[in-house]
Amino acid sequence: MPIHSLTPYAHVADIDRSIEFYGRLGLEVQNSHFDDGVLAWAFLSTPTHDRRVSGARLMVAAADRPIVASKQGVLFYCWTDDALALHAELEAAGIDVGEIQHPFYMRAGEFEVIDPDGYVVLVGQLDAAAPAAG
Repeated sequence: MPIHSLTPYAHVADIDRSIEFYGRLGLEVQNSHFDDGVLAWAFLSTPTHDRRVSGARLMVAAADRPIVASKQGVLFYCWTDDALALHAELEAAGIDVGEIQHPFYMRAGEFEVIDPDGYVVLVGQLDAAAPAAG
């Protein structure tokens, strides 16, 4: 029996800071857990009303040791309908975003942003007909 979905689960130094960062990418807290009044875990996802679309999901939990950016061996790949608009929105919010690139596998464009714990988030746009340029 194959799995039907997969959700990244990242250990982070500050859950509230991660919620704020991923909130700028459109994820919202759907569930959370507190230990002794301290936020210890959160499940975030993009709201979707279409059961055929799974949307984006991420779980974050309080790290039990320091997060070392250079040792993060995973990256998160996300898709957007308008890379140029999201890039501009993140930049206007003071988030350091990389230049929009156009590799062979993402001709409409992709850019990199680093989350507060050093995880690499690549954001791509599949539809070349949409307005992204670079």
